[in-house]
Amino acid sequence: MKIVSIVGARPQFIKAAGLSREIRKRHAEVLVHTGQHYDYAMSGIFFDGLELPSPDVNLGVGSGSHGEQTGAMLIAIEQVLAAHRPDRVVVYGDTNSTLAGALAAAKLHIPIVHVEAGLRSFKREMPEEINRVVADHLSALLLCPSKTSIANLAAEGVTKGVHLVGDVMLDVLNWAKAFACAKSRNLLHQLQVAERQYLIVTVHRSENTDSPERLSGIIQALNAINEPIVFPVHPRTRKMINHGHGFQLRSHIRPIEPLGYIDMVALSQSARLILTDSGGLQKEAYWLGVPCITLRDETEWVETVESGWNTLAGSDTERIVQVVNAVTPRNGRLHLYGKGHVSARCAELIG
Repeated sequence: MKIVSIVGARPQFIKAAGLSREIRKRHAEVLVHTGQHYDYAMSGIFFDGLELPSPDVNLGVGSGSHGEQTGAMLIAIEQVLAAHRPDRVVVYGDTNSTLAGALAAAKLHIPIVHVEAGLRSFKREMPEEINRVVADHLSALLLCPSKTSIANLAAEGVTKGVHLVGDVMLDVLNWAKAFACAKSRNLLHQLQVAERQYLIVTVHRSENTDSPERLSGIIQALNAINEPIVFPVHPRTRKMINHGHGFQLRSHIRPIEPLGYIDMVALSQSARLILTDSGGLQKEAYWLGVPCITLRDETEWVETVESGWNTLAGSDTERIVQVVNAVTPRNGRLHLYGKGHVSARCAELIG
């Protein structure tokens, strides 16, 4: 069987790193990189660190408005599918690459496999919410990370082809931890921070980066926190900070370039606390036993909040500072989103 897998953004590279290894044990895979994250810092470094096969096709779409980017991807992916005639198309998560891949496959009557199906923020103004809802309703095989995601699908009348498998990112994290441990000491030395005596912050979602008010609230909170903060800065966030909005970072905040996956795991597992608007990092913080503060008003990963390891703080300066000062490590964690070997289970279900 021939599988076309479509990726285009950092979290999708992580997920594909686990699943592609299993797919290629059984089938021929064509890995398509849309170029949604098109520079080396946002994509190439991830392929290098994850031992993911190099893309067979790189569409090089790049940035643009949601409609422009999705439309360009739809045209290009349709051409790839027409040329390769796959038996299945695998899409991941909730990006514009996911939406374009699902639409192209559906119009060519190719069964769609949606990895990380059923997540909902219940916030339709989020582009990601539209992407994931459409992909779910077009998919023949829906691979869900949690019981909550299965319930979300059932509430929308989607019950056929739905399977609880867990999260493929856990497989990759478990694989990466051994490498990360070896790199941790040198990385902390380079950044001049000590284990459990620094925070990590990442901000990339458009709801924060495209809103000067929300980004200002977050940056004011970071400036008010009296601890070392390591800040791998997304290009979109860096552009907002550097261009005319009056944002200033105090000296205890250390802005750095985006890190490769293994370096990010090494940095995360030694932090006292993680502040992020990334869904993937919320889960990784939980699995690594590091408390997390989510810089959003809601999360799709509700189980991490219910467990007490993740706290929603939005972009309110006082709320963020209050939670940072109050958070202490908790005892015990349940096996959220599986116990590992999720990729093998997904590959079995694909066929």
